[in-house]
Amino acid sequence: MENKPTHIALQNFTTESGAFYASLNLSFQVFGPALHSAPIVLVNHALTGNSQVVGATGWWNDLVGDHKTIDTRKYTVLAFNVPGNGFDGHLLENYLDFNTRDIARIFIDGIKCIKIRQLYAIIGGSVGGGIAWEMAALEPRITQHLIPIASDWKATDWLIANCFLQEQILNNSLKPIEDARIHAMLCYRTPESFKAKFQRTTNEELAIFNVESWLRHHGDKLQKRFQLASYKMMNQLLRTIDITRNKGSFEEVASKIEAYIHIIGIDSDLFFTAKENKATFEELKKYNNKVSYQEIKSIHGHDAFLIEYKQLDNLLASIF
Repeated sequence: MENKPTHIALQNFTTESGAFYASLNLSFQVFGPALHSAPIVLVNHALTGNSQVVGATGWWNDLVGDHKTIDTRKYTVLAFNVPGNGFDGHLLENYLDFNTRDIARIFIDGIKCIKIRQLYAIIGGSVGGGIAWEMAALEPRITQHLIPIASDWKATDWLIANCFLQEQILNNSLKPIEDARIHAMLCYRTPESFKAKFQRTTNEELAIFNVESWLRHHGDKLQKRFQLASYKMMNQLLRTIDITRNKGSFEEVASKIEAYIHIIGIDSDLFFTAKENKATFEELKKYNNKVSYQEIKSIHGHDAFLIEYKQLDNLLASIF
């Protein structure tokens, strides 16, 4: 199921901040039936992800594929690369030109370029879910189902604060990708998750705690496959999620969305907290009967959407 990304050149794009791009590269991959031959599911990747949803290096193989929850025998799976994520060989140095809504606009332009009238579902975890919210807010009829997982329609002060620290590390550290990743892993997991995994054990050879060698390993691993400009771009998108910016109240914006909204939170998420997700659901419920809230129970925190596949399968089964 390996395939190379297809490229679209988007012409004359102006970002919300007023930056003009005569041409922007947008790339995507398609898995399963050919476009327009089956219902289309758009998968939005998270911070270090890309369009390779399935296959040998696929990051969501447990959820997407033949005979999986999102069955690629029944659904066409479409995945764009966030411009600047580096997976397609293209970087964007001026990351501050962009916000999450700009990426949503770019994805919508891409969908129009490949002549898709309506998606069956948009699903995304973390920042991918934020982009999904922004897409539905911009084009209320774009999808039948909106499925943000471990995400929300806005970045909270807590999330913005962590992104600020990430940016400080990315701009000031001697080993920016490694060090930023080490900090990020503390947001993606929980104290309970670390306790269960490491039990204060040590690595005799290196004479350090196993939790330290594990964090170093994650930093080194990301440094080998991710570029600094890509990390800065994705971090900028994480901190600028907000479907209400210059648009009015949450009710004004969200009440226009025609999709069935399936919010999936994680009870231990330190990044996009379950409490915020529940508040979003309670607010939506006042004027929308096509909304549900479900929760993954896990000690692993934010990363549980990449770990707890059986639970995710159960929560998504009725949609797919």
